[in-house]
Amino acid sequence: MPEKVKLAYLLAGGCAGCDMAVVDLSETLLDVLPQLEIVFWAPTVADVKYKDLEAMPDGSIDLGLIAGMVRLSEQEHMVKVMRRKCKTLVALGICASMGGIPGMGNMHTKKEIFDTAYFDTFSTDNPEGIVPQTSCVVDGKYELTLPDFYENVRPVAAVVDVDYLTGGCPPHHSFIGGALTAVLEGKLPPRGSWLTGGKAVCDVCERNPALQGKERELIQDIRRVTDGVPEPDKCLLQEGYICLGPVTQGDCNAQCPKVNIPCRGCGGPIPGVKDFGLRAVSAIAASMADEKLVDRIDCPAKLFYRYSLPSSILGGKLK
Repeated sequence: MPEKVKLAYLLAGGCAGCDMAVVDLSETLLDVLPQLEIVFWAPTVADVKYKDLEAMPDGSIDLGLIAGMVRLSEQEHMVKVMRRKCKTLVALGICASMGGIPGMGNMHTKKEIFDTAYFDTFSTDNPEGIVPQTSCVVDGKYELTLPDFYENVRPVAAVVDVDYLTGGCPPHHSFIGGALTAVLEGKLPPRGSWLTGGKAVCDVCERNPALQGKERELIQDIRRVTDGVPEPDKCLLQEGYICLGPVTQGDCNAQCPKVNIPCRGCGGPIPGVKDFGLRAVSAIAASMADEKLVDRIDCPAKLFYRYSLPSSILGGKLK
């Protein structure tokens, strides 16, 4: 690698949470920065334009990080530009890797989404029925344009080849620091791999009965997080709170269960899992004392595929 690693960062269809996670590296980031030359970071950090990235020679950037999914034509274009310019491209966070929370929009048509956003909500005042257009002419001479809003959300890997993927919503800053260090030191797995410690959330969770020398119990009831306060140190899943820790990568160090929040799967699938939601359904069903408890799970599709629908075998087929 050159003396300084050239780094580019693009926020596609995300919330900037991954950007904040990078900034949360704080002192660690200061240790890494001397080894990096940040040539592009848009749109949240640097005042650079897309044309600046487009003008760079293909393959001139050592490492590219893309956060967020792809829903707009602008995002698709810039993801493709990043792929051309970067020698190594990483899908940062679960939106980039699997579609994330925005991917649940694939359960609805574009028309349904626009109707909700611009017509049907109680607070919407749109008597002229205006919806976003890809182009319009103002004052008879000024043409204004907007990106095309696609029918479906796609993860970055569905648009271009991605060298590495990471989970997290957002990834924990310590994990990002470890991933950057691995890149700088050249200690990377084969291309196409997830950057992960390889352990499930349950493997690193202090609530895990196995780590306490106890037997795992079957689920006797289904509860929501609003149904009381979980018992301290007891497995959330055994208490009836649907926790996807058994099938989710534990690079977060089980941060959510530590504060009584069941894992929802943002870390991405444990190694060897092709379809996260399918494996999650299997794991939870196998843990139930009675399959009739399934009927008490509220909106199972949006629970088990909360972060992974666009990359699943279902894709956008739930309409």
